[in-house]
Amino acid sequence: MTMKMDIKGTIEQMERGEQDFALLALRNYNTQMNHCFNFSKEDELDRQLLGGLVLGFLDRELQPSCQLACLETIRILSRDNHCLEPFITLSAMSTLARYAGIGVVSSAAPPQSQPVEGQGEEEGGKEAAQVSSEEVKEVSPPSENSDQEVIAESLKSISNILLHNETGQGVAADLQLIKGVAERLKQCYDPNWIHEVRFFDLRITFLLTALRVDVRAQLVRELHGISLLANQLDATLGLCWPGPLETARAGLEGVPPEQLPPLSRQQTELAMEILKILFTITFDTTRRQVDEEEMAEYRHLGAMLRHCLMSHADGEERTDEFHSHAVNLLGNLPLPCLDVLLIPKVQPGSIEYMGVNMDAVNMLLEFMEKTLDRGLKLKETLLPSLNLLTESARIHRETRKFLRSKVLPPLRDVTNKPEVGSALRNKLVRIMTSIDTDVKDCAAEFLFVLCKESVSRFVKYTGYGNAAGLLAARGLLRGGRDSGIYSEDEESDTEEYTKAKAHINPITGVVQEEQPNPMEGMTEEQKEYEAMKLVHMFDRLSRTNFIQPMQLGMDGKMSEISPGDLHKLAHNPLFQPEEQANSDSEEEAQ
Repeated sequence: MTMKMDIKGTIEQMERGEQDFALLALRNYNTQMNHCFNFSKEDELDRQLLGGLVLGFLDRELQPSCQLACLETIRILSRDNHCLEPFITLSAMSTLARYAGIGVVSSAAPPQSQPVEGQGEEEGGKEAAQVSSEEVKEVSPPSENSDQEVIAESLKSISNILLHNETGQGVAADLQLIKGVAERLKQCYDPNWIHEVRFFDLRITFLLTALRVDVRAQLVRELHGISLLANQLDATLGLCWPGPLETARAGLEGVPPEQLPPLSRQQTELAMEILKILFTITFDTTRRQVDEEEMAEYRHLGAMLRHCLMSHADGEERTDEFHSHAVNLLGNLPLPCLDVLLIPKVQPGSIEYMGVNMDAVNMLLEFMEKTLDRGLKLKETLLPSLNLLTESARIHRETRKFLRSKVLPPLRDVTNKPEVGSALRNKLVRIMTSIDTDVKDCAAEFLFVLCKESVSRFVKYTGYGNAAGLLAARGLLRGGRDSGIYSEDEESDTEEYTKAKAHINPITGVVQEEQPNPMEGMTEEQKEYEAMKLVHMFDRLSRTNFIQPMQLGMDGKMSEISPGDLHKLAHNPLFQPEEQANSDSEEEAQ
């Protein structure tokens, strides 16, 4: 009830049109509502009316304090996605963009092109694009009051509108707000901009690119978004470049990564926002051709991402979040760019393997194991790092050998199943039977690559039962090796494994005590009788669709056996199902 009276009183003061009374009323309202994020439905119309009145005030000449109060009110009101009607018009968004310093001035006033009821957003967008292409535009300067608090409040309001309203997103795209933001992002090395302005410039860029495909393409192609944001990341992290693709913290050159001070909270916030935008605009790079110029950009970016991996934030949780964004973006880079992880020279304290600096690869491995241990949302948290390690191991021999030494060291324990234990191999084998097919396939693929895609080696470390899913999918159940290209290094078995090898059950991957033969002492007639009982049981279950009998084909893949074929197979073990016989004859004919 109090809130209702307050908002009505605020409206009354605003309707008087006097700046001093409006300022006092808005300050009281803002103080009361500053921490409110849930709004009552009964006041919706009043809030919309207040929003319209405040926007009207912003079109007048106002004192800086009154500008700020008006924009704070809009920030609060724009939290309610049911009351955004006053703020998503072309004129309202233009006003907010002008105060934020990201408005685009055109030689002719653009028509109102945001979608209206009954008109699709795409249709309205095409009309706006046609008009804007005929106009010469430039980024407008900030409003006469260059107070950065005013700019920040405007940016926050625009951010709320973009987050909650599709029409507002379309209007922002039509107004070319991304151009205004991009112009200010170019000033990333200017220390005069406050943190909030820099952060919400990036937040608006993220929302526009994540929600609008056209804006995403515009940022990449027209505004050179990759290099623009790479410079932003460079400035945020305070980097210097001792070598072409080697990074260091400016003023702390030569200091080992583990001894660098943690990034400040503000640095981390900005860096994570930049990484999110870069992820959004690069997600398709692995699915298209990349030219030499783009490749150079991505390698430069990869060097900075390596620096991110080796940096720490203020606290373990924030560090893990920061590293997660860096890993996600690394996964978008073209595979040939991943060699930047290995470029830095070996320094005192570095992890060296085969003469190569493995600090970044080791950090990725530790990060992957940490997310695996947490066990939360493995598809979202584990797969990016696991995929990245898999692809790195596939294309870089040194990386594969290093990872194999860590994940699949020479096998000594042959008494416990591969999935039992606390070693990283045991953890990965355990999720090879996960109910999430993406997770289990990714874990199996990683171990398979570390085994150089050799079936015998893969089965040795995981057990045939755990390996069967991947082998069946690849047609490798009969053994052999997949088509990957790997170096021919020797497989060295430990003494413990060599002694126990003859007694290891290949299905479970461990030594098992010899079991008594259940058919020992039976006559041939008794054995045949038991075999027929088993066939009849399979036949009965298959006819009721309880099971589907399968057989292993010559191509290493499983194929169905029909009930009729199953019955014939029982009487003639050499019988070959018709479908498979036909496929074999076709292969021979080819």
